[in-house]
Amino acid sequence: MTAAIATPHPLATAAGQKVLDAGGTAPEAVIAAGAVLTVVMPHFCGLGGDAVWTLSDRNGDSRCLLAIGQGIQRDRPKGPVPFRGPASILTTAAVVDGWAEALDYAHVHLGGRASWQSLLAQAFALAWDGFAVTSSQGYWTDFRAPEIADWPGFDGLFLQNGASLPVGHLLQQPDLACVFAKLIDNGPRDFYEGAVAARIIAGLQETGAIIGADDLRQTRSRWAAPVSLGYRGHRLLSSPPPTQGLTTLQIMGILAQFDLADIAPSSAAHFHLCVEAVKRAFEDRGRIADGAAVDDLLAPDHLGARAADISTQQAMAWPHPWQHGDTVFLGAIDAMGNAASMLQSTFYDWGSGVVVPGTGIIWQNRGAAFSFQPGHPNMFRPGKLPFYTLNPGIALDDAGRPAFVYGTQGADGQPQTLAMLLSLLLDYGLPPDQALAAPRFLLGRTFSDQRDSLKVEGHAGDAVIAQLKTLGHQVSAIAPLSPLAGQAGVISPTLGGHHDPR
Repeated sequence: MTAAIATPHPLATAAGQKVLDAGGTAPEAVIAAGAVLTVVMPHFCGLGGDAVWTLSDRNGDSRCLLAIGQGIQRDRPKGPVPFRGPASILTTAAVVDGWAEALDYAHVHLGGRASWQSLLAQAFALAWDGFAVTSSQGYWTDFRAPEIADWPGFDGLFLQNGASLPVGHLLQQPDLACVFAKLIDNGPRDFYEGAVAARIIAGLQETGAIIGADDLRQTRSRWAAPVSLGYRGHRLLSSPPPTQGLTTLQIMGILAQFDLADIAPSSAAHFHLCVEAVKRAFEDRGRIADGAAVDDLLAPDHLGARAADISTQQAMAWPHPWQHGDTVFLGAIDAMGNAASMLQSTFYDWGSGVVVPGTGIIWQNRGAAFSFQPGHPNMFRPGKLPFYTLNPGIALDDAGRPAFVYGTQGADGQPQTLAMLLSLLLDYGLPPDQALAAPRFLLGRTFSDQRDSLKVEGHAGDAVIAQLKTLGHQVSAIAPLSPLAGQAGVISPTLGGHHDPR
């Protein structure tokens, strides 16, 4: 059995693979890689963010870990919060607590032996010694110009005299390195109750954010049972509410009602069915919230009714608003067959746009995902978890063992990317590298296109795009292998780890 990991950055992949090569478990490898990602991909994740885990041991005993910061103790805002700045900070950050919980799980249930200190060592070294700025970081810095120049703490760290750091620039983060040094010496709870916590609270309050020491002290990850669905001889596992894992499984449950045997992969007919399944599942997404009752959404009768509503000859209009967000997906399968699938995020690219003084930590703006409509299931309140787009997955084989790990970045696009990816893997038997490179779609508004159109990657071909238009889709072509179409990963115990060519 191949022990493998996939992440969006080679330094993170190397850190995780080193753990696996030494006989470490999948969660331990993901912790090491995830810690590195908080350093080398500051535009997508960080210590000031959250994580969602789906875990399965080699026998299929599965669970989810919601490392999600809760709503802070404050009055409910009178209206929608700003997307950036101190006022956008309405939640704590739980990624560090999630690493600690996952490590304990690895030690107790999987026989893991890696130490907390060893798993954070490479992240500390990269924060202190520096790393080469990537084209991804450069892209998202340039994309946010000129607003990013006004964000507190960015100039002199992620900017140079108000301009983007050039790709390849050695980025050193000494304040962040000192935070990692404290966590290595004092343990993970220092982030919530010790010297690091005190520095975070003082720094956030200095910027004007409303947060107190009790907010961090009360931050705890939650263990939960995964939601699951049988599909084409596999059982798909995903994370429960308040995440949209349920939405991904609904899409697949709707697709399961159709016989795809006579439909070619990545054809107009295949795109159409996947797109229409997404639309029906998204009609239910407003019900997903912390504590909401949503068990009926995967009921066979409900999925059957959603599928029956689909016309194979006519597209339904797409009325739904777009959710911002970016993140990183990473996953691993170890030599024993244990699997870990995880996403880390600070919500928007660059989170709240606030660097906590004295820490180098960008705090997330996940509070912007709360609803401020009275009576809405996702209405803000202290202690509540916001709606979450993250939904890492694991597929079990017909014997109940991990067959492959999967997931993607991309906010609203996550279920859409996963629908095409899972269909190509399970309906058509494509190997992971081919499934990851195949053309995808993205419904609704995006960073660069505010029309409620169906974006289709150009390598789908002119004929496919033309046929989709005849079915009533309002199609906008985007570049082949566009970053807008998600950055997914697939890890197989026999085929190894594969990450998106995007």
